[in-house]
Amino acid sequence: MSAASHTVTQSKRYLEPRSDLGADASRDISGGLTALLADVFALYLKTKNFHWHMSGPHFRDYHLLLDEQAAEIFAMTDLVAERVRKLGGGTIRSISDIAGKQRILDNNADYVEPGDMLAELEDDNRQLVAAMREVHGLCDDKGDVASASLLEVWIDEAERRAWFLYESGRH
Repeated sequence: MSAASHTVTQSKRYLEPRSDLGADASRDISGGLTALLADVFALYLKTKNFHWHMSGPHFRDYHLLLDEQAAEIFAMTDLVAERVRKLGGGTIRSISDIAGKQRILDNNADYVEPGDMLAELEDDNRQLVAAMREVHGLCDDKGDVASASLLEVWIDEAERRAWFLYESGRH
């Protein structure tokens, strides 16, 4: 076997599903989770952006809240990516890869009012919940209880973040 054909064989083997769910389920769930991972990275960075640029009379409380939420969001990233890999899929490889897949919009404004920051992050967390529910439905359809179980925890965490953001922004 030549070195080139060995590399091609290894590449094909690398991309084969390593799950008993089947090739279609592995492909579809991996794709859904990878898109979700891009959204999670986008939400993490936006949360840190607002954390870094927070100001006003509630600075300390909001600054700490957003730092806690960013840490919780970031903690998901490795678990999502590893789940994709367990299914045999490939996942995010770069910032441009994230930018091409994310559905959570960036905010590059020079200044955002603190209340607007909280409201935007609340909406983004709710958008993330909707995306996670969609992938959860796919997992249910394909019999992937492990991914569904992880998603249930992350949905609860995102709902909690949205709730805290809502309550913190009330007047």
